[in-house]
Amino acid sequence: MAEDNVIFVGNKPIMNYVLAAVTQFNDGAKEVVIKARGRAISRAVDTAEVVRNRFLPDVQVKNIEIGTEELQGDKGESINVSSIEIYLGK
Repeated sequence: MAEDNVIFVGNKPIMNYVLAAVTQFNDGAKEVVIKARGRAISRAVDTAEVVRNRFLPDVQVKNIEIGTEELQGDKGESINVSSIEIYLGK
């Protein structure tokens, strides 16, 4: 899979990520991956649902992967952060 078809969700408004996903599909992508960590997970889920229900009804959720990533904190301690990858495909 091309790295171009990956959308990293952060703190921007949901519609920014929806537009990015719809643009990827309109440019001919067969699959788009929406990735998020921590507090952005709910925004990633909202993005996938808005894409499916409002803009591209022929897009389906192909797979969802959840996990935990270990990051280094400011003081050198390790922090566990939840992550999600939502695979959308036509």
